[in-house]
Amino acid sequence: MKNPANDNSVLTIESNSIEYVAPEHRHGKPVDLFTLWFCTNVAPLAVISGATSVLVFHLDVMSAILAIVAGQFFGAIFHALTSAQGPLVGVPQMIQSRAQFGRYGSLLVVSFTTLIYLGFFVSNIILAGKTLHTAAPAVPVPVGTVLGAILATLVGVIGYHFIHRFNKIGAWFMGGALLIGMIMMAPGLDAQILQQGHFDVSNWFAMFGLCAVWQISFAPYTSDYSRYLPTSAGFAKTFAFTYFGTSLGTIFAFLFGVLAVSTGHSIDAMQAIRTQTGMFGYVLIFLFLVNIIGHNGMNLYGGVLSFITAAQTFRPDWVPGRAVRIVFSSALLVASTVTALWASSNFIAIFLTAIFAMRIVLAPWVAINLVDFYLINNRRYRVAEIVSSHGGVYGSFNFKAIAIYLFGIAVQVPFMAESFFHGPLASIVGGADVSWMVGLVATALTYYVFASKDGSRTPRRSPAGAAVSE
Repeated sequence: MKNPANDNSVLTIESNSIEYVAPEHRHGKPVDLFTLWFCTNVAPLAVISGATSVLVFHLDVMSAILAIVAGQFFGAIFHALTSAQGPLVGVPQMIQSRAQFGRYGSLLVVSFTTLIYLGFFVSNIILAGKTLHTAAPAVPVPVGTVLGAILATLVGVIGYHFIHRFNKIGAWFMGGALLIGMIMMAPGLDAQILQQGHFDVSNWFAMFGLCAVWQISFAPYTSDYSRYLPTSAGFAKTFAFTYFGTSLGTIFAFLFGVLAVSTGHSIDAMQAIRTQTGMFGYVLIFLFLVNIIGHNGMNLYGGVLSFITAAQTFRPDWVPGRAVRIVFSSALLVASTVTALWASSNFIAIFLTAIFAMRIVLAPWVAINLVDFYLINNRRYRVAEIVSSHGGVYGSFNFKAIAIYLFGIAVQVPFMAESFFHGPLASIVGGADVSWMVGLVATALTYYVFASKDGSRTPRRSPAGAAVSE
């Protein structure tokens, strides 16, 4: 058995992959989650997304701020609840899905989340290439793209400890740089700018939903970064540091984007930042580039763990380690880089549209995950049963959970208001897309009512990780 305690050095490649982290191998503090999620979200994509509140949804500044703050604080609840599962269970997020859907049934959800990881990875290496070219025009975009992909892969390969340390240091640099940038741009925020745009129910909810889904989209891999914490870390501290780290960091970045395009009178958030901050703009661009690479390392790390989870489903006795993570990471590096170089110039816009359309599959998953873990199983899973070759007490397929999950997707369709589809009930809230909220509530209630009746799948008496063979 590998000893994860032996590779705690920041630059040592993590030997663990998807297996259970035993209590004696746990380390770290919940406060580490604050800097991890704060730094991760102070990123260019968040800045650009925040600017859409003014550029796309045409909200006035105050309405935009309220939508951003409310959406992020709401969505962060789900982000933090999934993160808090890590110390209690000690395994990555996706392998936990076996407890809800069964060993083979979980592959449906694992497939969806893997696509999300890879889509974000490709988008971010394209963004890295463009950012590097902007900072150093002598570097062609394709060269910057390849370089960004390689560096992000190195971050993902080294793994958990390096990712945490990277973001612990980066949080101070990114937070400080954005604060300086805000101070430089703030004088341009006059009364005339505050009067631009207007409040609109549909657009306000659209921005609120974008912010909430931003947070929910992290949920499939949050416990990947809290599973090494000691069991004594408990629920409250893990939840709180994740919640405030991810919500405050994202709000900061989104509002930075609002301020940039409002005071800079530009339709390009990054261009507005460069023109208004002078030479300091180059410092921001450099830090944004480093942040993209670090964030993308997390996308690769989560994607590799999901791939390994899917492969290990069919080989229950296989214990993948360091070498397997390196091989999978290298393969994804090549495939993603080729895709990024081939992709059209508007790939990121297309992918963001697809991602927010993917809330249709994320909303019912997060509802089932949280209801099953917190309400039905009382924060306990039998990890040994999760990794059992036949799914143990959780079975190979939990058809009830799968049916409820599909129901959670179907119930959203009439409420959808996307560019490619407009449901018959889409105008129920002034044309705002509330389908994901309907999916969350309907799935949670349905799952609680029907799944809680299945006493064979509620192992309340066993502590998390009990009977796990070392």
